[in-house]
Amino acid sequence: MSAQLTLFADIPAPAKPRVRRVHPSVPEVPATAVPAELLRAADWILLNSSGGKDSQAMASHVCDLAAKLGLLHRVVIVHADLGDIEWENTRKLAADQARRLGVRFEVVKAEGGDLLARTVARFFKLKAKAEKEAQEQGLDPATAKIAPAWPSSSARWCTSDLKRGPIRKLITRLVAELGDLGRPARILNCMGQRAAESAPRAKLAAVEIDRPASNGKRHVTTWRPIHGWTDAEVWKEIARSGLPYHEAYDWGMSRLSCSFCVLGCEADVVLAARLRPKKAAQYVAVEKKVGTDFKHGLSMAQIIERARALDAEHGELRRPPRGTALSGYLGKKATRCYLARVERGRLDLAA
Repeated sequence: MSAQLTLFADIPAPAKPRVRRVHPSVPEVPATAVPAELLRAADWILLNSSGGKDSQAMASHVCDLAAKLGLLHRVVIVHADLGDIEWENTRKLAADQARRLGVRFEVVKAEGGDLLARTVARFFKLKAKAEKEAQEQGLDPATAKIAPAWPSSSARWCTSDLKRGPIRKLITRLVAELGDLGRPARILNCMGQRAAESAPRAKLAAVEIDRPASNGKRHVTTWRPIHGWTDAEVWKEIARSGLPYHEAYDWGMSRLSCSFCVLGCEADVVLAARLRPKKAAQYVAVEKKVGTDFKHGLSMAQIIERARALDAEHGELRRPPRGTALSGYLGKKATRCYLARVERGRLDLAA
């Protein structure tokens, strides 16, 4: 990681954002919200998979619908590889899920470093901008206030840089594969976001036109097939599908993607620090570099202290039984049946 940090040390301030004009052919609203009609109308059905339970349940649910309509050949599962900030084997798990579902699997990855390197890069850009503005105002640049470099709920650049941008490049490639259709290609971009996750996600529409991602060659519709589902419904779908889920849930994590998500709850990030102490230490190094806490009002150093206190009080974490998370929703008998189904289609993720 140190090499990445050095690479970004002298990046100039960012240019002013370019004004984007939406092509006049792009519709304002979706033509339908009926699942079968959305699937039939799509030239490609793109399923975004973080490897987490929600995207997993979404993928198996949509693939089940697509199979009944004879449309599995149009389905592509895409995983945005976040590198070492992800939980171990997340990419392999997403690939295994796609294999079991019998659909195409694609991996995309942003160029230019992982989240930690980009946080440092962003800090130097913001620092240069703040110092320049201070000089223009006749103030001492050394006293310039620098905006926080870490991503946050109001500045989710991690999503745009590491996920949305690379996935849009894949969409461009998929559209090119279709050749000349005599019309814009229709892309159905499926997300596992649910209203129960947060107040902002509760406000999202189940179906909407992604106008920034659309142009004269493609019209992208965003569909959130499980937007109204509860946690219990997600776990029921996982049991129905027989797809393996990530073991981080058995350890006690409530969500999955980055090991240390700035939007995650305190319990999750403390648990992650107990499970990944070396990675947590790297976050502390970046905190010192950029001068701000990883989470607003909660530094990674404090998170590590709380993790160590729990280890001292309760001892180091012991690996939980497989199926622990699912058992909490469906019971032990259903979990045993599920694990047997998973084992029948097992792929060695360590290979």
